[in-house]
Amino acid sequence: MIQAIRETNFEAFVNVYDTRISNRNITYVRHLFKFINDLDGAVFYAYPASYNYLDRYFQANFIYSSPTVNGDVYLGKLDLIPAGYFKYEVYEVTWVGDEVVLSAITAPSTETTVLPVRDENGVVEGLVAIGKLYLAEKSGSEEVQYTEYEAPASTNTIYYGQ
Repeated sequence: MIQAIRETNFEAFVNVYDTRISNRNITYVRHLFKFINDLDGAVFYAYPASYNYLDRYFQANFIYSSPTVNGDVYLGKLDLIPAGYFKYEVYEVTWVGDEVVLSAITAPSTETTVLPVRDENGVVEGLVAIGKLYLAEKSGSEEVQYTEYEAPASTNTIYYGQ
């Protein structure tokens, strides 16, 4: 499970080495994250802003992008809303060329995007990790809101309240 706080940068530690699809050198592999909000089904995509490869897993860093600035799939900028639980899926994307460039022309923006066949274009190999992300609120109470109702006039109902 990934835990993060809304309106801040966050990092995710994900094990993808056991489920790797391609045998390409890791320098030619990137991971496309798909975040799906459990509450409203909103979908957000992002490649991490930076990677730190470790023995059995990697650290993916994401940058908070304010609502006034559109997030950027290729720069790892996100504004996940609302606070609460998200599902995440990680897709392996590989390049054949000598260099990996993340842009709208050379990198798939979703798991179903198919780019023209060229060495400098990335190819989605497949799903390599799934899990949950809990996004806590930075401040406020938008995550859980309660409304108090008055007791009903009739006596043949069950009433929970003050």
